Amino acid sequence: MSHDGAAPAEPTEPPATPPAPVPAPPPGPAPAALFAAPSSYRRTGADEPVAAPLRPGPPDAGEQPPGPFARPGAPAPVGAPARPGPPPMFGAPPAFGAPPAFGAPPAFGAPPAFGAPGGPGAPDVRPGQRADGDGPGPGAPPRRRRSLSVAWVAPLVVLALAAGFLGGLAGGRALPDDGRRADAGLPTIPAPAAPVDRAPESVAGIAAAVLPSVVSLEVTTADGGGSGSGFVLRQDGYVLTNNHVVAGASEGSLVVQFADGTELPGTVVGATGDYDLAVVKVDATGLQPLALGDSDAVVVGDPVVAIGAPLGLVGTVTTGIVSALNRPVVAGDGDSTDTAFINAIQTDAAINPGNSGGPLVNAQGEVVGINSAIAQLPGRLTGVGSIGLGFAIPSNQARRTAEQLIETGRATYPVIGVVLDPEYVGEGVRVYEQGEQSVRSGGPADLAGIRRGDIILAIDGRPVTASEELIVTIRAREVGDTVVLRVRTGQDEREVRVRLQASPSD
Repeated sequence: MSHDGAAPAEPTEPPATPPAPVPAPPPGPAPAALFAAPSSYRRTGADEPVAAPLRPGPPDAGEQPPGPFARPGAPAPVGAPARPGPPPMFGAPPAFGAPPAFGAPPAFGAPPAFGAPGGPGAPDVRPGQRADGDGPGPGAPPRRRRSLSVAWVAPLVVLALAAGFLGGLAGGRALPDDGRRADAGLPTIPAPAAPVDRAPESVAGIAAAVLPSVVSLEVTTADGGGSGSGFVLRQDGYVLTNNHVVAGASEGSLVVQFADGTELPGTVVGATGDYDLAVVKVDATGLQPLALGDSDAVVVGDPVVAIGAPLGLVGTVTTGIVSALNRPVVAGDGDSTDTAFINAIQTDAAINPGNSGGPLVNAQGEVVGINSAIAQLPGRLTGVGSIGLGFAIPSNQARRTAEQLIETGRATYPVIGVVLDPEYVGEGVRVYEQGEQSVRSGGPADLAGIRRGDIILAIDGRPVTASEELIVTIRAREVGDTVVLRVRTGQDEREVRVRLQASPSD
């Protein structure tokens, strides 16, 4: 018998013992063809055939229908039925050169085909498993998925974190740090719900109370200009400052600038170079004046605050303490009539050029001094700024002088009526020996019996060692006060009482 496309089998010699006849299988439906073209292989059953896209219209000229051995993977014609053929004979071997059909049992006595069950290359299929190995077969119980226990997960997590930390540490050491961060992460503090109140006796509280009354003054003259500080003395426009701040303003212009920025022209009411004080008037009312405190109540170590406009920086506040009292300070050029003799309060609060005329206040915000001078290093012709040695005119002296300037436009200072010898070196100070006017006739010293050449050793029990010291001590008193002087005439020492007289200020 021949099969479609198979060569006829060659005759063989019959065996010695003929085999028993095998009954023919019962008739049934014809199986699928054994030798379909590889490109037309499709699974049967529930698998749907893969249809190639239909080509519209008749095939192009010269196009040939696919042959029985199309290239693997080429689609078969849609709707092309498998070529029918006779059923295979049981035990008949496959045709020479033809590949075995998929799923067809081998001929009796022939070895299993490659990939067939039991044959070479067949997968190891266990019961309940699909032949292709892709999941369980029909009727098999569901496969149980394995999971790691907590005893394994926890060490693995710890190991992963440790590895990440060590890796980051190693990377950070291996790569240079440029200092830049994605987020600066600076610490912050919550904003206060309401403004924070400062204690009135704190520096902030003192500054808040005093600053509205502090002014700056700008003077312009033909020779140039200058600036200084001052403060409101009365609510109707009187301002107190230093004489050297407003010097020359009568030939130029004077502008007073207040804390709120208001600028008003000012006029000098009165000034004195002997005390380095001046009163300026502006056309304004309702100003906030500062109270003048008692400078005699100040002691060394008291906290003080200096406020002014150093170098034109309006509203500058510095703090310090009272470093010393009764410092004899001679401010200005000693050869001029504007030389001031001040029995000053010394402070370490920073005072710089431009602070002149500004207030020095105590912890209650009361003015105890008017900033007037700073010490400068020896050998320097001009000041270099604060070196921690600032000097202020005592407020008691400022009060007396300001009252005189407002009332009369002039100020007076007390004297004893003698001229002192600046060349004398020795204990105390000596009255000048030359000239008839070294002891003014009829003056306080003459009436007390002091003569030319006498040595004054002390005033009110306090020793004096320099002429300036005696002068500033006397000028710190009031006209009409009586002082006690210890005087030496030759080898005779005695104490005399001297009543101070007034001398008009230049």
